[in-house]
Amino acid sequence: MSSDDFNASALKGQRGLGRIARAAGYSVAGLRAAFRGEAAFRQLVLLNALLVPLAFALDVTRAERALLVMACLLTLIVELFNSAIEAAIDRISVERHPLSKAAKDMGSAAQLLALAALASVWGIVLL
Repeated sequence: MSSDDFNASALKGQRGLGRIARAAGYSVAGLRAAFRGEAAFRQLVLLNALLVPLAFALDVTRAERALLVMACLLTLIVELFNSAIEAAIDRISVERHPLSKAAKDMGSAAQLLALAALASVWGIVLL
């Protein structure tokens, strides 16, 4: 099958502003699902609700403030990926399997590293 025979964009549906609006709706739905269904995501939202305003209250440069905020947001991004991996694995099967365990453990490890990055950035900027 040549690239002329298959047009992947034809499978995407709407184009232009309609597509952007639908994508935004899916994103909001994902945030709601994470907030409602994932305690870890809610905990990180609370942590971000404390740290992000603090980043704006501190006497730091704009670049340092940007790093502080980005480190905070990174934890939320990684938790969304981690939760998505867990949901996909659980959808496939709830039975124990070494590959399922490895996927979930790697998602958890990514979050651990994001939290270590958060602590490092805040520690370096504040010290």
